[in-house]
Amino acid sequence: MKKILIIEDDLFLGDVLNQKLTNEGFDTILARDGLEGFEKIKSFKPDLILLDIILPKMNGYEILEAKQKDPSLADIPVIVVSNSGQPVEINRVLALGVKDYFIKAQFDPEEVLFKVREQLQKNGKLFSSVNALEGAMNQKLDIVSLEGKKIVWVEDDQFLNDIIGRKLSTTKCIFFHASEGEEALKIINKEMPDIIMLDIILSGMDGFEILRRIKDDSKTAHIPVIILSNLGQASDIERGKNLGAVRFLVKATLTPAEIIDQIKEVLAQDKI
Repeated sequence: MKKILIIEDDLFLGDVLNQKLTNEGFDTILARDGLEGFEKIKSFKPDLILLDIILPKMNGYEILEAKQKDPSLADIPVIVVSNSGQPVEINRVLALGVKDYFIKAQFDPEEVLFKVREQLQKNGKLFSSVNALEGAMNQKLDIVSLEGKKIVWVEDDQFLNDIIGRKLSTTKCIFFHASEGEEALKIINKEMPDIIMLDIILSGMDGFEILRRIKDDSKTAHIPVIILSNLGQASDIERGKNLGAVRFLVKATLTPAEIIDQIKEVLAQDKI
């Protein structure tokens, strides 16, 4: 039985995670403050840690720093579940060895469970049925073709656009790029793309206004829109979803390959 340590002071979230993981057959322990959590890491020696950042007595950064200094603990994988999605904070925990990052406003117990299994699999500690499950999911994405699909990318970061553009070019999709709102809307209305990837912080018209106009127009309202932004506050995520975005992704938490997988997932769901 694989051991999971949850370090979380939010009563509701801690109990939800604890119950969900216990029901799935994991041996779980829940610590309500950072100091207790770090002591449990040493005594319980978990196979994986779910860690909040803002904690009483010892915060998540301090736990990660202390864990890295102890060779007997350093290799235990950590998934952070935090209120913040600011890139500077995400980058800080990634530099401290964190394997994955969840924003509480986007909390989904099923997704957390999937990520726990994924990390345990990477460590060679997961049972074969889960290996088969993940293999099937990856195979499903592999057969989703982007060939001939029209994708509009609204992004003013040229570096990111170049990376994604090169990545998408290998899929044989039809790729359009716009760096500001008016240009994006002209392309969208002319090309009627299969999917739109949309940044929020843009010069002139911001992404929320672009999204509102797309969804208010009966000709384009059906087109799925994924927001990909540096913003990750709960209010931003809620606003994006209310305006009709199918997903809200934080740039700092995804690789280009994972962004392509997100596009494939949405297009696959759109066919159902």
